[in-house]
Amino acid sequence: MAFSGKYEVESEKNYEVFMKKLGIPSSTADKGRNFKITEVQQDGQTFTWSQQYSGGQSITNKFTIGQECEMETMGGKKFKVTVKMDGGKVVVDFPNYNQTSEIVGDKLVEVCTVGGVSYERVSKRVA
Repeated sequence: MAFSGKYEVESEKNYEVFMKKLGIPSSTADKGRNFKITEVQQDGQTFTWSQQYSGGQSITNKFTIGQECEMETMGGKKFKVTVKMDGGKVVVDFPNYNQTSEIVGDKLVEVCTVGGVSYERVSKRVA
């Protein structure tokens, strides 16, 4: 499917500003900075979305578009959410911010927004 693949971070914009706006402790923000790989498996409307960090830690969230599920943030916080699809973008309303993810060419573009501050991560498809 369109999102399925393995992606490696290519660029980031506004990471530090975004983390400060969220009030994320520097130790947690540093863990996110060492983020390396996103792996997505899509089967129709069902997704398995995994993020791998240096040091071997990973987070995996499974969800089906339009159905409530439990997800986990990189800080280990669990919450319930209904993931939506809007114009080809996967949309998640995390407890403190909104995230959209879309495929543009062979890249995964993720944009997180809180209080007028946006953080963008672009990852290239490697598999």
